[in-house]
Amino acid sequence: MKKIALLLTAFMALSSFSVKGQEDTFLREYLERLENSRKYLLEVAELMPEEQYHFKASPESLSFAENLLHIGFAMNWHTKSLIGDQPSISWQEDTVFKVADKTKAEMIALIDKYFKSNIAFLAKVDPKVLNQRLNYFGQERSKRQILMLLSDHITHHRGQMLVYLRLKGITPPRYVLYQ
Repeated sequence: MKKIALLLTAFMALSSFSVKGQEDTFLREYLERLENSRKYLLEVAELMPEEQYHFKASPESLSFAENLLHIGFAMNWHTKSLIGDQPSISWQEDTVFKVADKTKAEMIALIDKYFKSNIAFLAKVDPKVLNQRLNYFGQERSKRQILMLLSDHITHHRGQMLVYLRLKGITPPRYVLYQ
């Protein structure tokens, strides 16, 4: 009987360790992807000449600079407000990520700072939090799904920036895998 109880206890301990290990793997891999995305976005941002930062593909589009800073706002909002449950402000109320009179160097430094800040924040998140569900624009999503949506959002706006580079005759940096 003791052997069965011991085996059952060992099995339960290993089962819970396995689930936690899977969660930790997700966060570890996500953070690696986010770091690669940070580096790639900075390369893209550096390539566009400062005098072209206000370029728009069409009147209703975001400018190159607005796409860059919108990535920062959305990353900070998704990470700290949705994953971390911190109070948030809307895009309309925000002043940190508005282009205003920021220089190219200031925008790049801001994006770099917030990528690093959000990566550090996520590195401390308890993996169990990722199972929590919340309303995301009318649809119930897990916090894990929110992180995947954030990756898509970064890629979406960076993709627009890559097209802007091409429209200005600039060859974008080679695509970086796993980001």
